[in-house]
Amino acid sequence: MLRRHFLTGALSTLTLPALAQVRMAELRGALDVTQFGVRPDASDDQSVLFQRVLDAASREDKPVMVPPGRYVVSNLALPARTHIVGVAGTARFVYGGGGSFLTANDAEVVHLEGLTLDGTNRALGDEYVGLAHLRRVKRVTIDGCDFFGSDRIGVSLEGCGGQVRRNRISGAAGVAGLYSVEATGLTIADNTVTDCANGGILVHRWRAGEDNTQVRGNRIERIAAKGGGTGQRGNGINIFRAHGVQVSGNHVTDCAFSAIRSNAGSNVSITANTCLRSGETAIYSEFGFEGALIAHNIVDGGAIGISIANFNEGGRLAVCSNNIVRNLKNEAPYPPDVAEFGIGIYAEADTLVSDNIIENAENWGLALGWGPFMRRVHASGNLVQDCRVGVAVTVADGAGSASIENNRFVNTPDGAIVGHRWWEAVTGDLLAKNDHDHLTIRNNYTR
Repeated sequence: MLRRHFLTGALSTLTLPALAQVRMAELRGALDVTQFGVRPDASDDQSVLFQRVLDAASREDKPVMVPPGRYVVSNLALPARTHIVGVAGTARFVYGGGGSFLTANDAEVVHLEGLTLDGTNRALGDEYVGLAHLRRVKRVTIDGCDFFGSDRIGVSLEGCGGQVRRNRISGAAGVAGLYSVEATGLTIADNTVTDCANGGILVHRWRAGEDNTQVRGNRIERIAAKGGGTGQRGNGINIFRAHGVQVSGNHVTDCAFSAIRSNAGSNVSITANTCLRSGETAIYSEFGFEGALIAHNIVDGGAIGISIANFNEGGRLAVCSNNIVRNLKNEAPYPPDVAEFGIGIYAEADTLVSDNIIENAENWGLALGWGPFMRRVHASGNLVQDCRVGVAVTVADGAGSASIENNRFVNTPDGAIVGHRWWEAVTGDLLAKNDHDHLTIRNNYTR
């Protein structure tokens, strides 16, 4: 018999309790909660007993092993060194109500692994916003856990560093499934966040500054905007005032507003993400930012594919390249009050837009500038096809310079390059004749 077949067969004969015993053996010196009187599947609240286990384990610097079962608990305060491990899918904590679920303040280490936290949609106390609510924890590891039924947030982190990975978060009724503010070196990776009321993964800061969180490889689906608004909610990944954030390799679908939205986040990179069926702008870099790299993304569906906007608020300096952007509709969750929808890529200031493929935008493939708000935009090497207008570029008084070079346009019935004042077309096709000194137009092609 081959060794791998023998091992597979041997493991398949183990029951879940037996697997828990194997895991216990791996955790040498771990405390077993049942030795402190905790009873799996007991109907009564076992918070006091659990707290004794956690405090003892922290004093002795030992992990806590949770056997399979259902445990009703609430108001558990995680001590300075917390390490709780269960066999994934078998150790279920059920919120008993009356304040908080799991909290930590100023801890050194919090490690949660293989646990299920079920909030049962019961109300958390006003000062506790997450099922796991961690403040100023130097090193957080939340790995392979499930968070369900929060009436607010699934995982809330304030001033924390560490890793949140391979978790499932679903049904959060508050602002987000996972919320981080003022991070101190955080990685959010390979999680699945679904069916949340207002947001998927949020990386925020109270004041603008370096954050450097990495958000990678997550799957985010079906994010609503039940709290209303015009983009504050309803985003799969939302960056706010956080600089240096990397957003890469995520798969984000069916969000009410944006798949990925960066508001006032400088030096942000948004790369190699798949963004499907967004309700408004799929990828957004907006307001007072300096520095955004948006590259190698796939965008299919939305009102605007990629928007790099708000030069009037200081938004500037971006590279938007090698993206596939398609199927943009002239409709959104609210009426247009500033610009049209059905746009592939929109850019305003100090921005390179190059080597993208844009197709099937109901209005404009590329939109360069808005009224007087345009400065040093360069669009080159793009393929724009099956859009009503290839490039809509502003010719309003006060607009800065733009160059449109070496692009190819296919099936743009209302013109390859058309000058606009605000959303009104005021020129013929500038590919044929350009008499605007602030525009450089050359070496573009139509079929």
